[in-house]
Amino acid sequence: MTNMPNYPEHDDNDLSPLLSEPFAQAWAAPAPGLPGRLGERLGSRLAQSLKAEQGMVTVRRRKAEAEPLADGVLQRWLYRAPRERALRRGEPRAASLIELQAGATLELPAGGPREFLVLRGNAAIDGESLGLRDFLLLPAGSAVRLASVDGTHVFVRESEAEGVERLLVRDRQAGWPEFAPGIRRRVLWTAGGQAALLYQTDPGASVPNHSHGHDEECLMVQGELFLDDVLLQQGDYQLAPAGTGHRITETDTGVILYAHGDLDLQFF
Repeated sequence: MTNMPNYPEHDDNDLSPLLSEPFAQAWAAPAPGLPGRLGERLGSRLAQSLKAEQGMVTVRRRKAEAEPLADGVLQRWLYRAPRERALRRGEPRAASLIELQAGATLELPAGGPREFLVLRGNAAIDGESLGLRDFLLLPAGSAVRLASVDGTHVFVRESEAEGVERLLVRDRQAGWPEFAPGIRRRVLWTAGGQAALLYQTDPGASVPNHSHGHDEECLMVQGELFLDDVLLQQGDYQLAPAGTGHRITETDTGVILYAHGDLDLQFF
């Protein structure tokens, strides 16, 4: 199952606005006209959804504003940590999608350790020629040059991790080790209990209830996935802070998912 279809994006199945204001206060009120027990159960479920969503960051790719960086280059921010506080365990300094048109180039200034994952097309990054789902980890230091002959989309994650060394993982060589029934997991990089991972799942696969010892990031590479009551589609991103958890993690379509978080999931 190395090749999966690209699923179309739809605006009509995005239920996340129903968990935000002004609807949130309405959900908290008793549901008129419903039998008492049913109304209580519905209200309880909605309250759980609202509580679970507090502190989580969900970004739809189709709604993320594109910021021009250079000729033929756009950046869509997924996450930027506040500068005025220390990072949580596993929290990224920043995460974004960078889109290069054919022939475009970009120079990223020196910064912290960066992870690069190619989501579309081919890219040349810091002298490495990368294809679809190839992963490159670069230590902190010098500026990084991105280029593409035919055009590319690249996920870029910057952190403050220590002791990072250059690492290249090629999709065609890495394989998909079995992790659980219907789930395969590729460990891209790990240190101190956190890891960068790629998951590949069969339709109908699910992960039991789990909590997060580190911030957990999920980026949908292909397919669709329910994280609790939020449906993530191709290109969508969610960050769940350390100390939170997920009751529901399941897919009807099968997925390829980039995740950054605990190496060993904490089930409960």
